[in-house]
Amino acid sequence: MPMRNNADLAKQLWAVGDPVRLRILRLLPQESNCEGGNNVSALAKRLGLSQPTVSHHLRVLRQAGLVTYRKMCRDVYYWIEPAGATDMLANLGEVFTAASPGLKKKAKGKRAKTL
Repeated sequence: MPMRNNADLAKQLWAVGDPVRLRILRLLPQESNCEGGNNVSALAKRLGLSQPTVSHHLRVLRQAGLVTYRKMCRDVYYWIEPAGATDMLANLGEVFTAASPGLKKKAKGKRAKTL
């Protein structure tokens, strides 16, 4: 699904540009479940941050379409929104390939040499 506009991509990039939010994304599962401690309390404990701080960062990620949530098992649980993450990566790739059509070929050549 193509990005509606550059503002949407910029919002997503800003969301993942924070080290704390990157740490949160690394901890979140890619599917919904109430196992593994992906609620605010458990995430705050694992990150060594306060619950309000973690809630703030989750809200930013949610507003960027990268994280989703559901109330389950007496709490609210979070996980990565696969469609949002896939769209962000695809649109970022389009930005670079539109800027330099030869960049895609160069990147493929470098990966082949390193493998």
